[in-house]
Amino acid sequence: MSIGFKISEKEKEALGLIIKMHRSLHAVESKTLNRLVDIKLTVSQFSVLEVLYHLGPMCQSLLANKVLKSSGNLTTVIDNLEKRELVERRRSTEDRRYIDVHITEKGSALIEEFFPGHMERLVDVFSVLTAAERKELARLTKKLGLGQS
Repeated sequence: MSIGFKISEKEKEALGLIIKMHRSLHAVESKTLNRLVDIKLTVSQFSVLEVLYHLGPMCQSLLANKVLKSSGNLTTVIDNLEKRELVERRRSTEDRRYIDVHITEKGSALIEEFFPGHMERLVDVFSVLTAAERKELARLTKKLGLGQS
């Protein structure tokens, strides 16, 4: 007796691919982001600090787009970072309707201390792939992300 839905080979392949992608992403994240607990940051909080550190201040909607979060979800993340004095909201000088999020000196210092080790872990995780495989992975994930054929 068969349990579950009957799926085609194409559907089975698609399901297998998404499972492999999730597992590989989980493996990469667990090897690279597990140290965030040491600095008491969530992945979302780290992402916000990293973006602000490298790209500079920006409005919350653009920041949400950069870290792949909804702007409503990001409000809580920013609130918590503000409580720790790692970021601050400032009204835009160009258009007072907008509020930009800025990384503070304390936030910058935290990223400057943490980021080099994070980069080492990322390089290490991807070292299992050859240079050609890394290039191909980048090409394929970009293609998939853009939905291009």
